[in-house]
Amino acid sequence: MPAKAASSAHQTHCPWEMATTPSTTSALTPKPKLPLVARYENIYNLPNILTFSRLLATPLIGYLIIHDQHLYAFALFAYAGFSDLLDGWIARKWHLQTVVGSVVDPMADKALMTTLVGCLAVNGALPLPLAALILGRDASLALAALYFRYASLPRPKTFARYWDFSLPSAEVHPTTVSKLNTFLQLLLIGTTMCVSLLHDAAATASAAGGLLLAVQELLGGPEGVARLVAGGQVVVAATTVWSGLEYAVKREAVKILGDDEALKKKQGVRGRMIIGTTFGSVAALALWLWVTQKGRKKEEEEEGGEDETAV
Repeated sequence: MPAKAASSAHQTHCPWEMATTPSTTSALTPKPKLPLVARYENIYNLPNILTFSRLLATPLIGYLIIHDQHLYAFALFAYAGFSDLLDGWIARKWHLQTVVGSVVDPMADKALMTTLVGCLAVNGALPLPLAALILGRDASLALAALYFRYASLPRPKTFARYWDFSLPSAEVHPTTVSKLNTFLQLLLIGTTMCVSLLHDAAATASAAGGLLLAVQELLGGPEGVARLVAGGQVVVAATTVWSGLEYAVKREAVKILGDDEALKKKQGVRGRMIIGTTFGSVAALALWLWVTQKGRKKEEEEEGGEDETAV
């Protein structure tokens, strides 16, 4: 057989040898994946500074309420509310939104509300069932936030990286009802603190105290203010339950960052189960407290009526 024909036959009967050519081998070899680079962002801006200042002022406000320094407590509370509006406006105006801000801002709001609700409940200014409902919803969201942070944090999952919020792993998107509930809670707390100012001699002696007394008369005196506060408490309780249920069922409330859609879906379901289980238990506890207090109050009224009849 001629050499050329033998070569042709060899190529025909040995096709596997073509797979050993350099160009074909490089095409079939999988390319190594590039390592994932963690994203960092600048967290040192004015909106975040205002948010952290509100967070630092929170324990001082609680201390002032417990020690009946209502005038100073209300002044700091007013600053906290103003800074909450200001930091959001600045962040939107100058495009300074950060993932850290999306996490710490609602955290500061909840820390403030938790402190105020707890201290006012201790002083008897807020009903215990309502305080349990508000604090229970916030606690369920906090537990879920801890889980979401750990589950969505890129590896390695170290303690230092867990608390390094310049490493974004999840974004919180408060629902419309949640924003309304936060506003109504702040309004109720502010009204309750104003009512407390009416029992503060130093506050009523000031010009602001005189204005509060005039507003109280316009609202029908102490009885009218009491009815207004009671109505606000009912509305806050309803929106608290509504917003808690939304966080338990709405997937858009928390956005987990990453590319593994199946894992993100599983993490979202687990987080919402944490919210639903804990908040449902707290709502049942708040209902039991309300029924118990209602029955106790009815018994006291009946005993008081029997004593008057006996006299």
